[in-house]
Amino acid sequence: MSRITVIGSGFAALTAIRKLRKSDADIQIDVIAPAAEFVFLPGTIWIPTGLRKGADLRIDLHDFFQRMRVNHHKASATGLQAAGREVIIDSGVVENDGLIIACGGRFIKKLAGIEHSITPCEGIPAAEKIRDRIAEMKGGTLAFGFAGNPREPAAMRGGPVFEFLFGIDRYLCKQGRREQFKLIFFTPAEKPGQRLGPKAVSGLLKTMKKRGIETHLGHKMKAFESGRVVTEGGDFAADLIVFMPGMTGNKWFDDTELPRSPGGMIQANEFCQVVDWPHTYVAGDAGSFPGPEWLPKQAHMADLQAEAAVTNLLAELKGDKISARFKAELLCIIDSFDTGSTVLRNEKYSLVTPPSVLFHWAKRLFEWHYLHQYRSKK
Repeated sequence: MSRITVIGSGFAALTAIRKLRKSDADIQIDVIAPAAEFVFLPGTIWIPTGLRKGADLRIDLHDFFQRMRVNHHKASATGLQAAGREVIIDSGVVENDGLIIACGGRFIKKLAGIEHSITPCEGIPAAEKIRDRIAEMKGGTLAFGFAGNPREPAAMRGGPVFEFLFGIDRYLCKQGRREQFKLIFFTPAEKPGQRLGPKAVSGLLKTMKKRGIETHLGHKMKAFESGRVVTEGGDFAADLIVFMPGMTGNKWFDDTELPRSPGGMIQANEFCQVVDWPHTYVAGDAGSFPGPEWLPKQAHMADLQAEAAVTNLLAELKGDKISARFKAELLCIIDSFDTGSTVLRNEKYSLVTPPSVLFHWAKRLFEWHYLHQYRSKK
């Protein structure tokens, strides 16, 4: 019986677990994660506006792990040895015949004064902090921005920032408080949202102009100060700064011989296999993958990579040739509190729909459907 270890408990990790168990009823699955818990990060955009609470998005995985017959190691990975066949954790070693690294990445926190900003995708507490700050404010300037990893163009998360920005704008309008606030969007990019497609860029900027959201574009970030954003193109006051920095690999990767991309991610091939590492795969934010320049870091992409990784790892363990390539596809709904626009981009299509209340509810329905498979006790 083969032993496969999965590191992580996010989108890629849970998809890998489901596919492993579906593919082989007898395989031994070990999961390394600090807690038997999954946080549905896409839903955090609704915490500041009261559509969601933290408890709605925090899923206990004990029942899911039991159904999948998973051995959960309540620990963090700290290194690898024996060419990946042993994962070092903070309480010992977990051996494997095959390994899937799906532990995500980390945000680059080198910008001076970054402690004066809130990084929304760091989790539920960050979104709750935004909610609480806005609730106590009588007015002021709210600044929303993102940056990337100059050495890893794909390692950025701009989409959620647009959703926090548009959602909070709409929420303040519903409250009758919008005129008391100035909203500013900033980023070093001159054309924000390019990875969503050319139509998305013009659409986003038109929406901001229509909603009275000011922009500060194309200027390299220098620092944050208490109540101020500083760029090479000038600075501006901000009472609340919501900022998504670029991403890089996890710190523990540095203590391994894993091949790394220039931006610090684990280098993978088109099959999600770690380059020159047999029986070792990576999926989601932890990896750097070949593909188009717009290849996204998002949950949908992580799921697709995890499925390819499992298919190829099982084939490799059987001595078969690996051949499953992940589909390069960007698919999301950019939500604005009570409406949403669907964005689809792949090798053949680039589509951006007009805003509609139907897409807002479609996003909420997808959330329910996605989480049901982990909440269910059957």
